[in-house]
Amino acid sequence: MLTVEQLRIAIEEGDIDTVIVAVTDMQGRLQGKRFHAGHFVADVIAHGTEGCNYLLAVDVDMNTVEGYAMSSWSGGYGDFAMIPDFATLRRVPWLPGTALVLADLQLLAGGPVTASPRQVLQAQLGRLREAGYSAYTGTELEFIAFRESYEDAFRKAYRDLTPVTLFNSDYSLLQTARVEPLLRRIRNEMAGAGLTPESAKGECNLGQLEIAFRYDAALPNADGHVLYKNGAKEIAAQEGVSITFMAKPNAREGNSCHIHFSLRSADGRSAVAGDGEHGVSPMFRSAMAGILATLREFTLFYAPNINSYKRFQEGSFAPTAVRWGLDNRTCALRLVGHGASMRVENRVPGADVNPYLAIAALCAGALHGIRNGLELEDVYTGNAYQDADAPRVPATLREALALWEGSELARAAFGEDVVAHYANMARVELAAFDAAVTDWELVRGFERL
Repeated sequence: MLTVEQLRIAIEEGDIDTVIVAVTDMQGRLQGKRFHAGHFVADVIAHGTEGCNYLLAVDVDMNTVEGYAMSSWSGGYGDFAMIPDFATLRRVPWLPGTALVLADLQLLAGGPVTASPRQVLQAQLGRLREAGYSAYTGTELEFIAFRESYEDAFRKAYRDLTPVTLFNSDYSLLQTARVEPLLRRIRNEMAGAGLTPESAKGECNLGQLEIAFRYDAALPNADGHVLYKNGAKEIAAQEGVSITFMAKPNAREGNSCHIHFSLRSADGRSAVAGDGEHGVSPMFRSAMAGILATLREFTLFYAPNINSYKRFQEGSFAPTAVRWGLDNRTCALRLVGHGASMRVENRVPGADVNPYLAIAALCAGALHGIRNGLELEDVYTGNAYQDADAPRVPATLREALALWEGSELARAAFGEDVVAHYANMARVELAAFDAAVTDWELVRGFERL
């Protein structure tokens, strides 16, 4: 990490010549500009910069689409102000002579852009602070790596790619040794960018891997998540390979992003463990009850894409039942740890998740439970996939959208503008998918029908 003064010195000494100013879009991707370091020091530090407001109003292909209140042809597609948050300033070890700072969006007339993902999370963290709590999180991102470069994968239409491991390599040291040069480089260079990597391991799908990072306060954790995801792709490209964070890139195990969540009281101590049942404090039992109570209505923030819902299959380690359990990986919520390390793991999100929105949903759900003194249901034991009475994780984006748009809880927590903005995002994706002709349709219908 860098202070502004350290950045100035590094620029004067010729060590840094480029500064990236980045914001996170709706899809959880970094977007922004690269500045000549001299101009950044002379102008951007004091005044920020600008970016077109369509950055929060396009689809995944950066196409302008209708339905967003903040940005449209009729509104002229004006600019947002991009205000650097210098607490996020850091070196980017995988790009020579480069530093990066994340920015918050503001309206040119003043005031926040409330639907900006980073500000959606900041708003929920503010509500938690008013209640006397702070949130800590850890996000566990899985990805699948292929021997082909991104360009070669594109030319092959992302079919028939060669995974870096050729059989189930969950915890396998032999298999992951073959891709250790890539994993080692990602771990070390993320450490150089101010993150705290812990470990790397193989996973079940062919070529599937996970690099874990230390938990942190919720906002820095989400910042680190988007930096890691973007940086890991850039490092992979430099190594001539490709990685995907799609939730379900093939018929085998999907890529998850389990989110570990805990609360601390105003004095900085964990507020999770206590004298309640199973060693959980009464407050955090209510918080867990709130996360469960809002999970279906907030699933749009946990699973934002059409492909996200392909993970939710019986026996897949991705949840289908809205239940909680003690170290039970068949439930949507899994209570793990003990004492100061006790936390709840939300197993719904996939690796395609926007971390700011998912963590904001966890905070809002927890606060709903705390404020209303919700009672936590009995712990679930056994195989939750077989619980016919359990509420179900929404099975499609269409179902999640209906729950989101009909949710008074979402409006109360996030505001009407945020609900409308992300509902439109889902409608745009559904319309694009409904108009597409898929390989599945061609195989079944080209000759047979």
